[in-house]
Amino acid sequence: MQRIISVIVVTLIFVLSSNAAFAKNLPAGGMTLEEVQKWLQDEGYKAQFYTLKDGGRTVASSSDGFSWKIYMFDCNPDGRCGSMQFAMGLDTKGAFNAEKMNDWSRDNRWARAYVDSVNDPWLEYDVDLTPGGTYELLNDEFTTWRNSVKHFHSFLGV
Repeated sequence: MQRIISVIVVTLIFVLSSNAAFAKNLPAGGMTLEEVQKWLQDEGYKAQFYTLKDGGRTVASSSDGFSWKIYMFDCNPDGRCGSMQFAMGLDTKGAFNAEKMNDWSRDNRWARAYVDSVNDPWLEYDVDLTPGGTYELLNDEFTTWRNSVKHFHSFLGV
């Protein structure tokens, strides 16, 4: 009986510790734009650098037929950033208003919506990359973003 209990305990320790070994930690201090690009490409998505009007860079990508960008925030001089934001704006020729976006934001927990200065809708979703985390958690956040994008398009009817 003692031997059986010992075997069970050793087996449980092995199984629990081996599962932890599968989790891949995000880089300490967040991610660089290049690491974000590689992560998306490793997941099977296109990811291209896009230069902003102010000279900054972002990653442009798409999922499920919808285009969006990733903006990096809380960055150090070495380019490692503590958070990122998925963002998508739609050119609808001003077809939406703040009331419609408030309806979305009230009824949807994760992503927030607003209209810009010409009443075009935007959807944003923030992800903290520090003080730590795993690529598995990042993939889960990405799934939430993708689902939000699909739901947002359905909500808008575009």
